[in-house]
Parts: sequence; C-alpha cells; structure tokens
Amino acid sequence: MEVYLDNSATTRCFDDVAAFMTHVMCSDYGNPSSLHMKGVQAESYLRYAKETIAKTLKINEKEILFTSGGTEADNIALIGTAMANRRAGKHLITTKIEHPAVLQTMQYLEEQGFKVTYLPVDGSGRIHLEDLQRAMTKETILVSIMHTNNEIGSLQPVAEAGALIKKMNPHTVFHVDAVQGFGKFRIYPKKMNIDLLSVSGHKIHGPKGVGFLYVNEKVKIKPIIYGGGQQNGLRSGTENVPGIAGLAKAVELIYADLDRDVERLYYLKQKFAEGVSRIEYVKINGLTGRESAPHVISVSVRGIRSEVLLHALEDKGIYVSAGSACSARKPQPSATLKAIGVEKDLLESTIRFSFSVFTTEEEIDYTLQTLYDIVPMLRKYTRH
Repeated sequence: MEVYLDNSATTRCFDDVAAFMTHVMCSDYGNPSSLHMKGVQAESYLRYAKETIAKTLKINEKEILFTSGGTEADNIALIGTAMANRRAGKHLITTKIEHPAVLQTMQYLEEQGFKVTYLPVDGSGRIHLEDLQRAMTKETILVSIMHTNNEIGSLQPVAEAGALIKKMNPHTVFHVDAVQGFGKFRIYPKKMNIDLLSVSGHKIHGPKGVGFLYVNEKVKIKPIIYGGGQQNGLRSGTENVPGIAGLAKAVELIYADLDRDVERLYYLKQKFAEGVSRIEYVKINGLTGRESAPHVISVSVRGIRSEVLLHALEDKGIYVSAGSACSARKPQPSATLKAIGVEKDLLESTIRFSFSVFTTEEEIDYTLQTLYDIVPMLRKYTRH
C-alpha cells in the first residue's frame, strides 16, 4: 500500500489539470505575445486564468501577476515593495516562523540597509496583535505575515492584523504568504486589508513552476526581473501558458467543493491526532482543532531521529516529511519549532504529516497501525 502524506511539500496533480495542460502544450502552444491566431489562442488562456482567480479572490483581473511559484511571488512582493517605497521608510515587519522564501528575503533586505522586526509567536504558533502594534512605527513600509504555517499548520489572525496595520498607517503595505492557506480557506484580500498575496500552483493539485501574486492596484512596487516587458513590465519573460492554464483549472477544482473537502480533512486530522496521541513518547506540536489548518499536523517522537522514522515509514510505503521540503536538503533545526518552544531534544525528532483531498480514511488507519508497530521497536534499538 502506498500512502502519500507529504502534501504540504507538493500535491498530486488533478487528472483534469494534467489533461488540460497537455492540450495547451500540444495544440494551443503559441506565444501569447504573438499577433497571429496561435498567439491569440494562447492569450485566451491567460484571460481565462485571470478571470478564474479574480472571481475566487474577489479582486480585479489586472491585479494578478503570474510567477514561477510562491518563492518568486514572495521575492517580488518583498523586494519590489521595499525598493519602491524606501524613501518613505526602511522598516519592515515579519514573524519568526515564516517560510524561508520570506525569511531569507528579509535577511537580504537587511543587507541592503533595511531594518526588520521579527515578531515572536506563542506556543501554538500565533502572533499577538499587541506585539505587532508595538512594532509598528512611522517608518514601517511593509508587513509580511503568513496565512498558514507550512510546518505546524498554525493560522495567523490575518484579517485582524490587516485592520490594525491600516488603522495605524494606511500607507503600510500588507503582504500575506498564502501558499498553504489558499485552497483550504476562502481568502478575500480587499476585505482583509491584504495588499499582496502569494500563491503556488503545486500546493493545490496544480502544476509545479507556476503561481501568482495579487498586487493591489494602489501598491507601489518595482520589478525584480527585466526583459520583454510582459505583464505590464512587472514580471518580464514569456508567460508559462500551460502552467498558468493548469493553475487556473486547479483553482476551479479545489474551490468547487471546498466546504465539503475541508470538513473531511478536519475529520481525518482529528482521527489521526487522537490515534497518534495514544503512542507513548509522542507529542503533537501546535493546535489540532478548527483553529489550525485542516491538512497539517506536526508530531515529535522522543528518542527517535526524524530521518530514522521517516525512512522506517517509507519502507512501509508511507511518505512523510521531516519539515519544510525547501530546506530538507540542508537539515537544520526548524525555526518554527524553536519559536514555539519545542524542547531541544525533540527538534530533530519531528515529522510532518500533511493530507489532501486524495487522502483516505483507510490510509490514516494504515499509517496509525504502522506507527503503533514501529515506534516501540525503533525506540528499543535507539539510544536515548
């Protein structure tokens, strides 16, 4: 039996998305900048994608910028906004548990002379609005707070943070990394005072290598990629038409039965949480109820290193993660786990399980039974 529980790293593409992309690649393969009919056909897919995404987020079509994924969207949002608004101030705010695409970009901006405040989080992985309020100054030009944490599934008070930011300084730009939240929640940027929103296609059963950035039309932002002037000069380069078409189809499908799918995910997560909690020496990191994401759960097993448990599960056909896939090739203690106060000896003993619409109850049962069998055995043969 094969069980894929690493959906926060990437998801299996919807069959309809793959078929749609194949048609675009093999039949309507023109360059959208070309003036002939093949170009017009290709451009029609870009319009379809913008209409689909705009309707889902309740935004204007012209506010959508297609990117190569969440990382590029985050980079454009942070670097482009910081550089365009540096005369107004050089203070930026983010949290200690952001994705590396945000944290490392913030570190780069510090090297360029910007000052960054990193907000702490509590034991459940949430910021406190009081800390955000204290951090805000007249020099604050940008705040970046993720919607859903990719490691422990904590949810940030994004709407409340947006209202606070705009109340204190209407000119401060609010960026939200929604790579893990989009497709699990209904997100309306204008209602939530979000100026910039990053999304990635392969987290919602779309293709890899494509995403988008919502850019409020009032935001002052500079491009970080120059060339042919595509997408109003903000992101040059021939558009990835098959990828963009596949992204739009995935958006359609993931939101088609969102409420039903999310209910089912919460059910599976609760079942898994209750089952795994019965294992001795197991600790769940963060929250598991409705105040957390429906698809992510972080588990520490005292006395067993992450890699050992990961490969033991893999031997049984179960695929999980030891943390963020973006940093898995260079293992280091998780900034998120440290920020929420996970004990030192558990930092290297943590596994992330993440579910999707394809996950079945049978797979959850099989995974739990496998953990019941192998955890005591691994602890018996591991020094601790």
